[in-house]
Amino acid sequence: MQDNDEDRGPQRLSFKVAPQVVAGTAALMALFVAWKLTDGHGTPAAAPRMDPAAVAALQHQAFTQAEAQPGFTAPQAVQLKIARGETLEAAVQRLGVSQADARQVVQTLASAMDTVHIKAGLAFDAAIARPRAQQGPVRLVGLSLRTGPASALTLSRTFDGALRLREMAEKIRDDTAVADGEIQGSLYESAEKMGATPAITAQVVKLFSHKLDFQRDIQPGDGFKLVFDRKVTDSGRTVAAGDLQFAELHGVKFYRFARGSDVEYFDEAGKNIKGFLLKTPVDGARITSLFGIRKHPVLGYTRAHQGIDFGAGTGTPILAAGDGTVLEARRWGGYGNWLRIRHNGGWDTGYGHISRYAAGLHPGSHVRQGQVVAYVGATGLATGPHLHYEIWRNGERVNPLSTTVPQGTVLAGGDLSRFRAEKARIDGLLAGEPRKLAQAETGTLRR
Repeated sequence: MQDNDEDRGPQRLSFKVAPQVVAGTAALMALFVAWKLTDGHGTPAAAPRMDPAAVAALQHQAFTQAEAQPGFTAPQAVQLKIARGETLEAAVQRLGVSQADARQVVQTLASAMDTVHIKAGLAFDAAIARPRAQQGPVRLVGLSLRTGPASALTLSRTFDGALRLREMAEKIRDDTAVADGEIQGSLYESAEKMGATPAITAQVVKLFSHKLDFQRDIQPGDGFKLVFDRKVTDSGRTVAAGDLQFAELHGVKFYRFARGSDVEYFDEAGKNIKGFLLKTPVDGARITSLFGIRKHPVLGYTRAHQGIDFGAGTGTPILAAGDGTVLEARRWGGYGNWLRIRHNGGWDTGYGHISRYAAGLHPGSHVRQGQVVAYVGATGLATGPHLHYEIWRNGERVNPLSTTVPQGTVLAGGDLSRFRAEKARIDGLLAGEPRKLAQAETGTLRR
């Protein structure tokens, strides 16, 4: 049997209800909704248009505001998480309910979910009523937990004392989101509040590593804009992210453009933003030592430092600064585990103090820009984990921060015409045409 909630207009949620529990749950929900739709004097009020988030809120409040059984206090809300090594039944018992009640909860949930292989950290909301005599176990009035990105289960106790199960599933649709906000805290935190997933933000960081030093160039309050594909629930929650179509940070704009199976990012003029070499081959790292003369931290005397150091934790991924071929992957004196990659035009990059190399990497391996080639460590002469990074030009070491390296290619002909059409489409989305606007915590999210 299927519930007919989909026929209720603007709610747009589908519910699957176990046949044996329809009557009890319907009675509870009917009581609560009737209470919500009166003006306080028993006079029916006009039913408001509810979005899916409001429907979910009603579902949650249905058990938290249910009438308590005789001899018990009014229900109170409690949040609980499954502890490591704990069973679901044991977690429910921690609420103070009897073992028999906890077992009944698990048996009821078992018809809709796996109650045995429960992961630590699973969170659920419960409503409990305490005995007025302050003796004996508490009464479980209801329980709600999320079982997936767009699904949840709710148990609610009816007036006859039985537990009734309801399964709720939101619809998921494809969407293109436009996020417009400011950096407050980290870029990851700010973008997440705008609906972007960590995977989308990682793409942004990787793109801008060609142009910006995230340690020195990015400040709180800096504006950013993103356009990305995603799968979203009707209540507006991002379930999964797709392609990053556009990113703007610090006045720099990148547009996604596909030429056959080759997908790259270009600036407003159609110039490939993929510079010849990355400015920062470690995501989120800070510069701890510059190129030039310095006092060696281990040897104690002054000598030339022929690269720059990036402070990062052991095991942080090291990225290939550009396309090329592995020239060396070996132990090399004070550099410890050393990697050298040869690029076109007489350019090489070197990476020192590596903890380990990426699987399958060896001299002769071909690597792509941004590919993980090794991991940060403290091998050789090092006081702590960091990456020593060098750039070689025609066999001579040069300053990675001041050296001018070759730029990317520029689109022309038919490719440029198609890129301009794609750019116009993205610019239309950024202008809000024809999307509707909705406020988010750190700016505007257009859906």
